Amino acid sequence: MNATRDETETPAQSTATMRAAATWLLDQRTVPRHQSVKLFSQGFHDYLGQLIPQIEQLAEVLPPEDVPAKVALAAVGEARRRLEEPEAAGLYGEVDRVRRLARSVVALCDHYDALTGVAMCLVCDKPIEAGDAWVPYDKVSPSGGAARAGRIHCRCANAPRRR
Repeated sequence: MNATRDETETPAQSTATMRAAATWLLDQRTVPRHQSVKLFSQGFHDYLGQLIPQIEQLAEVLPPEDVPAKVALAAVGEARRRLEEPEAAGLYGEVDRVRRLARSVVALCDHYDALTGVAMCLVCDKPIEAGDAWVPYDKVSPSGGAARAGRIHCRCANAPRRR
């Protein structure tokens, strides 16, 4: 960060990048290699370590009854608990633990965006800027995952999907 940026500001691209990495891991139907799991674990630990204090600072300046701030702080508590989990025995146990970290990454990225007013396109993971044409999005992922609601650029809604 430089002197012109607020200390609570995380570049949208890093939020998008980490959200994409976490979502990729959560969508995998096969078990990744042990080295990949270790790299994801370290990356998620480092990123959550940066993002947690930023969310706490953003929530701190909001009124105590602010619901989005309360929900974000609850997610911070869950992320802290997951960060304290010891490495699991065996590859499958470790993959489960790292997937829990990935869920916290996705959740905290969403809370960060909500607290800062950033809207991200759920298709391309790029910010929806003022003046960009967008449409609401509320679909179930192709892998059978949970529904995601948000916005997508109009150009992304009409783009052909890769299979």
